[in-house]
Amino acid sequence: MAKSKVVIYLKESYDELMHKVSWPSWSELQGSAIVVSIASLIIALVVFLIDEVFQNVLMQFYKLF
Repeated sequence: MAKSKVVIYLKESYDELMHKVSWPSWSELQGSAIVVSIASLIIALVVFLIDEVFQNVLMQFYKLF
């Protein structure tokens, strides 16, 4: 009985993925990848700049002692 539930689940999952899911087109996928790449670079740059600022502030602080 458990085996038949697994088989039904797999068949329904396949049917949903093949006939009910709206997959993006190749151009939509490329556009999304570009947006994610640019956003990742911007976030990495911001984190780098914050790290540099804190490093400089702490170095100045440590020089006092």
